[in-house]
Amino acid sequence: MADARNSFLIAAASFSALAALLHLGCIAFGAPWYRFFGAGERMAQMASAGSWYPAIITSFIAAVLATWALYALSGAGVIPRLPLTRTILSIVTGIYLLRGAAGLPMAGFMPGRSSAFWWWSSAICLAIGAVHLVGLRQAWDRL
Repeated sequence: MADARNSFLIAAASFSALAALLHLGCIAFGAPWYRFFGAGERMAQMASAGSWYPAIITSFIAAVLATWALYALSGAGVIPRLPLTRTILSIVTGIYLLRGAAGLPMAGFMPGRSSAFWWWSSAICLAIGAVHLVGLRQAWDRL
C-alpha cells in the first residue's frame, strides 16, 4: 500500500518548525540574533537591556509557528487529526501567502528593518505558503 502521508505538508511543517526554533534562538542568543533576523534595532536594544518584552513577543510567535507545524503534520497524516485541520491549514496557508505578497508594501509602515529583510522574508513566506497550498490541495478531500 502506498504511503498516505503528504510530503508537501511534511515539508511545510518542517519549515514552520524551523522558523519556531529560529525564534527561540533569538531569545537564547539575544540582540545579535534579533538584528541578524531583522527584528529591528529597537527589539535588539530591548533584548540587550534585559527587557522581557522581546522574549514574550518572540515566544508567542514561536508558539504560533509550532502550532502551525503540528497542524501541517496532522494534515499530512503524520500525527492524529487535530480539530479544524482543514480550516486552520487554509488560514495558515493564506497568512503565509498574504505575508509573502504584502511584505514589500508593509515595509513603508514598519520602518527600522532593512530592505533585504523585507525581500528575503517575503520570498521565504511566499515559498512556504506555496508549499502549504500544494499540500493542502493534495490532502483537501481527506481533511
